Amino acid sequence: MRNPRGTTRVALVEDHLLFAESLEIALGMEGYQVRRVPLPDRPSSLGAVLAAVLRAQPRIVLLDLDLGPHGNGVRLIEPLTKAGIAVVVVTGSVERTRWGECLRYGARTVLTKTSPLNDILATVRRLNDGFPVMDRVAREELIAEWHQNRVENHEARRRLEDLTPREREVLRQLMQGHQVREIARLNVVSEATVRTQVKSILAKLEVSSQLAAVGLAHEAGWRPSDA
Repeated sequence: MRNPRGTTRVALVEDHLLFAESLEIALGMEGYQVRRVPLPDRPSSLGAVLAAVLRAQPRIVLLDLDLGPHGNGVRLIEPLTKAGIAVVVVTGSVERTRWGECLRYGARTVLTKTSPLNDILATVRRLNDGFPVMDRVAREELIAEWHQNRVENHEARRRLEDLTPREREVLRQLMQGHQVREIARLNVVSEATVRTQVKSILAKLEVSSQLAAVGLAHEAGWRPSDA
């Protein structure tokens, strides 16, 4: 259903000041009521950000994902959509699985920050006029990619849990960029011992190189602190 632009509230959740100001000015010139939601100077919970957005009572939210010390903006999507707000993600991320996650939780579409400003304005215009803003097939493909990635990461986490405490420590040091010789020196063991541990890590993770093991750990969200 079309709404007069002068009555449509658009909220911006964006920690990049210049980009937020550009959107604010452009949307204001289009006739929308624009509110840039201020992010606290100090790190805070996303709950506080969510509350600030809801107080603005927007019909449409343009949401960044990387909100610095405030966390991952994807966690705001579902509660906003459940409140009847149309969420458009505008992000610097080009990870398709991340886009799929946003769509899975209710975002209407995902745009990159490198998109022409006119494309962002056209998306807001179509939403306000009650039209779809994303091809259904493209949407389903991205959600399917996210789901497959989630399954693969779950399996990778399971393999990582099979590592012994010693192997986890070696993997942690590999993730920090240490070579076998350095790891042996740091742990006061022989290089042969470390190579044996690395070989066991590769076998358990079902990869063929140290680089692949490190990549798998990063992709699965495993952090050195998990050791």
